Amino acid sequence: MGRYSRLREIRRMDPARDYAEILRLISQYEFPWDYRQGVSVAFLRDYGVPRISLLLDRTQEFERNGQKRYDDTVLIGYEMAVDGFDSDRGRAAARHLNRIHGKYRIPNDDFRYVLATTVVGPKRWIDRYGWRPLCAQEVQALAEAARKTGAMMGIEDVPDTYEGFERLLDAYEERMFAYDPANRRVASATFRTMASWYPRPLRPLVARFALALLDEPLLRALGFRPQPRWARTSASAALRLRARCVRGMPARPRRLPARPRPRSYPFGWRLDDLGPHWARSRPLEPLPDEAAAGPGTRRG
Repeated sequence: MGRYSRLREIRRMDPARDYAEILRLISQYEFPWDYRQGVSVAFLRDYGVPRISLLLDRTQEFERNGQKRYDDTVLIGYEMAVDGFDSDRGRAAARHLNRIHGKYRIPNDDFRYVLATTVVGPKRWIDRYGWRPLCAQEVQALAEAARKTGAMMGIEDVPDTYEGFERLLDAYEERMFAYDPANRRVASATFRTMASWYPRPLRPLVARFALALLDEPLLRALGFRPQPRWARTSASAALRLRARCVRGMPARPRRLPARPRPRSYPFGWRLDDLGPHWARSRPLEPLPDEAAAGPGTRRG
């Protein structure tokens, strides 16, 4: 398979119908590492909003179980999408996600913003640091997947397009980004988790590298100073060098999709393993479309 063969395949697909398959090709074949980095940046943007970080700080999940919290978020997204959002596996993951969030009173605007970060974060990262930018079909597929996620979570007023998600994100951050000590505590706990993936002597460098890739409004909201120009330039140059190297590599074979390798679950996971320990004792609720269908709809 040539390096651009899969891109030609994606361009022949219909994102409105094939969004789940396009998302699978993006995240498991074309940009597995870059997609994860974009999602990781999306996590960090959430912490710039005190209303969100105060809740996350209160749960202490990042301080006590940072690696598990990170893995669980990635794995629930994987479970929802891997067989298709409307598959039994995808719908079970959505019910479990709603069970976890159902304990908290979270404003719809916050749900919409977090959803927007999962669209805009990967797109901006891949366009800047990926081995090629996303094509129009891939961008639309990201938006369609988020729309489907929003519908399964009962989130209201979800945008129809990528441009709508981007406008939502930028306007929300302009209005809601502000420093709070909770922002920095949650962000620092997440950086410690990420740095723990590397040998101890490299961890300070990894932390500086990560901070050098964040924009100034986010850094201010998290309580970190902007990194010096040499650090920002070096971090960007290293990622662009990686992109050139990846561009020259063969395409990932169909038989070798990139799948999550969570450190918290070296021997595999079940859906009930994901999330806080108390979640499994909460009742499952039907998804919005099941509730609308009335009595007799399938439950988890």
